[in-house]
Amino acid sequence: MKTGILGGTFNPIHLAHLRIAEEVRDRFALDRVIFIPAAAPPHKPMAGELPFETRCKMVRRATVDNPAFAVSDIEGRRAGKSYSIDTLRELRREHPGDEFFFIIGSDSFLDIGSWREYTAIFDACNIVVVERPGAEVPDLTTALPVAIASQFCYHDAEKRLAHRSGYSVYHLAGVPLDISSSAIRTLARLGRSIRYLVPERVEHYIKEQRIYTDAG
Repeated sequence: MKTGILGGTFNPIHLAHLRIAEEVRDRFALDRVIFIPAAAPPHKPMAGELPFETRCKMVRRATVDNPAFAVSDIEGRRAGKSYSIDTLRELRREHPGDEFFFIIGSDSFLDIGSWREYTAIFDACNIVVVERPGAEVPDLTTALPVAIASQFCYHDAEKRLAHRSGYSVYHLAGVPLDISSSAIRTLARLGRSIRYLVPERVEHYIKEQRIYTDAG
């Protein structure tokens, strides 16, 4: 089975997240995409400390209509920081026959050299670098950490970097929807409309639970 992995704080999940997942699913003929909310993100503090389960509920509401989308609470079942390499290792143990495609924004990929055991990530799965506004990656080769650049060979015809492990790094451009969770939180806090930024079920849940409001 070909499985995409899309992690994030999802605080809240929005339409750009869903479109990215669908673009990658379609482009690489994936059987499914698993959304993985981070329990304790290591690279940035959780804005407002929104509970893990609340964010999971929003992701489940956002993906319920797509049979190719699934949600995993794997990082909430593990103590400590939510490091991607630990999650990848757990998923490989749980689904040994799957071929994984780790979906990452171009902004995060440019900083991957600071991630825990980042070199092991390239040994564990394919990576799909999705273009994000303000973080264009015109050349995957130069975006790689210098320490591991020699481990790759660029295939121009396929627009991919082949890693010595047998996995590849792909670049997916043309999905730069400029929607941010922080902007959505601000709008919700001010009582402004977040319609067409998040799925309808998520919009209703945020309003019903008064999430992101001072009284929520």
